[in-house]
Amino acid sequence: MLRLVSAAVKHVRRCTRAGCGRSAVATLTYIYSDSTAVVGPLATFAEPHSYDLCEQHALGLTVPRGWEVLRHEGEFPAPIPQVDDLLALADAVREAARPDSPRPEPVATATGRRGHLRIVPPTL
Repeated sequence: MLRLVSAAVKHVRRCTRAGCGRSAVATLTYIYSDSTAVVGPLATFAEPHSYDLCEQHALGLTVPRGWEVLRHEGEFPAPIPQVDDLLALADAVREAARPDSPRPEPVATATGRRGHLRIVPPTL
């Protein structure tokens, strides 16, 4: 049950740098044709060819010689939780608090044989 509940909750986007667990506040995108790396505010959606970075990695990004870095000026705003995220979290908490109902045990009513399986009546 917990696996189903946790799958319904969207996780906060994390920095994509290896070993970093901080929340992402910026998005890095490369423009290969212009040899440019663009670091801007966190994109609304995670894109396959962009990278989410925490503030430390966004400010400390270095690029190869000959490349240019365009950075967002000022501080990176903290990501605001989306309404969908908050509703999903509330639903998950409600689901986890709901008591489990007992499941009825299956009752075998007949004895027979189908292929390689056999139905055996319960012992009383």
